Amino acid sequence: MSTFSESNSDGGVSQRVNSPRFSGPMTRRAHSFKRNNTHAGAINNAAVSGGALSTHNEVELQINSPRSEDGLESVSERKHGHHHIHNNHLHHHVSQRVHGGVVKGFLKRPLESIGVVDLGFREKKKIGHWMFLVFCGVCLFMGVLKICATGWLGSAIEKAQSYQELSDSNGIDNLMDKRSLGYEYRSREGDVERTLKTVETGVGGSHTAKESEVWSKPNSENFTQCIDLSKNHKKLDAKINGYILVNANGGLNQMRFGICDMVAVAKIMKATLVLPSLDHTSYWADQSGFKDLFDWKHFIDTLKDDVHIVETLPPAFAGIHPFSKTPISWSKVPYYKTEVLPLLNQHKVIYFTHTDSRLANNGIPKSIQKLRCRVNYRALRYSAPIEEFGNKLVSRMQQNGNPYLALHLRYEKDMLAFTGCSHNLTAKEDEELRRMRYEVGHWKEKEINGTERRLLGGCPLTPRETSLLLKALGFPSHTRIYLVAGEAYGEGSMKYLEDDFPNIFSHSTLSSEEELSDFKNHQNMLAGIDYVVALQSDVFLYTYDGNMAKAVQGHRRFENFKKTINPDKMNFVKLVDQLDEGNISWKKFSSKVKKLHRDRDGAPYLRESGEFPKQEESFYANPLPGCICETRKE
Repeated sequence: MSTFSESNSDGGVSQRVNSPRFSGPMTRRAHSFKRNNTHAGAINNAAVSGGALSTHNEVELQINSPRSEDGLESVSERKHGHHHIHNNHLHHHVSQRVHGGVVKGFLKRPLESIGVVDLGFREKKKIGHWMFLVFCGVCLFMGVLKICATGWLGSAIEKAQSYQELSDSNGIDNLMDKRSLGYEYRSREGDVERTLKTVETGVGGSHTAKESEVWSKPNSENFTQCIDLSKNHKKLDAKINGYILVNANGGLNQMRFGICDMVAVAKIMKATLVLPSLDHTSYWADQSGFKDLFDWKHFIDTLKDDVHIVETLPPAFAGIHPFSKTPISWSKVPYYKTEVLPLLNQHKVIYFTHTDSRLANNGIPKSIQKLRCRVNYRALRYSAPIEEFGNKLVSRMQQNGNPYLALHLRYEKDMLAFTGCSHNLTAKEDEELRRMRYEVGHWKEKEINGTERRLLGGCPLTPRETSLLLKALGFPSHTRIYLVAGEAYGEGSMKYLEDDFPNIFSHSTLSSEEELSDFKNHQNMLAGIDYVVALQSDVFLYTYDGNMAKAVQGHRRFENFKKTINPDKMNFVKLVDQLDEGNISWKKFSSKVKKLHRDRDGAPYLRESGEFPKQEESFYANPLPGCICETRKE
């Protein structure tokens, strides 16, 4: 093994210049020895009769070099073999002189005769050979010495450093083990919030530092809830302008938002709200009523200082035919006071046919915004069966004190048909979704370019894309995942996600048929159960910005900004396509995904406004400002 470097021009040597193991550039090539022209002339003049001594002006000494193929004998034979043929007498004479001690005399006397000069040339040649061999021996010895010094000694130094680093690492691990005393529980307004105090896994090991980072919550120490009634709050006036009947339309969370808005509208119009009726004609066709989904007595009692709420119309007004009205979407206070209130004063009972998005996100008085939050986060408590069973599932997900992730995988058939998204689905499945879209009359968009919509970030992430997102963000394969969704559409669509994350659960897999019997065919009640489990999860991740995602993330912000991952779908799917096309490595993909979502973890920020109401961020997805206030730093 050679210890020398042929060149320092390739960068391999330059990066070790300051290393104690590097002793400078060296070469394998020996220098050429050149004869003096005077000596060559003398030798030419000493030619023996019958033949001339052939000479060369340069002799290359590459003996024993890695680049030499023949070695010492072959070089000698090639260079001087013809001397033995034509000058046998001279060769014999020189040999006798060498063995007779001529070398010693030759070194002491000046070159005075042709014979002496000839003998000097031969002796000088042999001396050159010996000097080169000695030089090679010295180099070899120095090389071995260098290997011993920088190899064995360096290895020992590295081992010592490695041992020290390992000891330091073990010290940190031991410190973490001493602090791993389980999870601390704390109560806020009757709701349980779990703060992660350990990095213990569900398989008996311990998380690495990177794994623990995925569970850490964003910083929100300077923010607090601020929805209580002010000290100078006026007592509720007993005189009212009339009664409001409402039909909360849509799914569970859309109805939830609508109920909050209708309480606020009743406050604006000084009206009494009759307990809302719920939509039974939506996709799920759930026949559950308000009392099935919510604790209706708690609802009325919690809001008794804000607005009058009654279970039914009083007998004196029961015979009045209510005036039907569909409020304009995204309206503000002046609209209800100037256009709707006169109708209420005239008819005394008014019926709002729709409740979804009937109040603007912004430009609303602070007192009304706080009221909307009191309704959403305090008054609209789910009914006892839903709350109790939801909390039971939370306990099952927290088995052995493990953290869990709630995943809102909105990949159901109705959502895919509505959005026109069919990425990775078969042509048959795509056609089935298209037919469904045309069959639902109130869905306005019929012809949709799903490919274009996906690239714009308008499609739910597929289960495979979701799996890639979780892995890229650093969630380990043993992560416990609660699926906040119905059945995923598409044959084999869940395979990628289930293969990468086998610990996936849902209300169905965590429960017996007997436990679920009371909720069978009541999709809104099951959605309420999922809401409870998602709200208390350590991390909530949603793949589509629907009403469930808005409701849960807004509630988690209100509850001290629990970690919520909001995927940047537009840029993420482009990275997925690059990965699938082989244009980016997994390491680069993961790095870019982490960077992309660095500030999308549910941390506090002011609600984003827009040029048009539909472009604004939902008040219920981010109640800051309005219901969350920043505290002053002391």
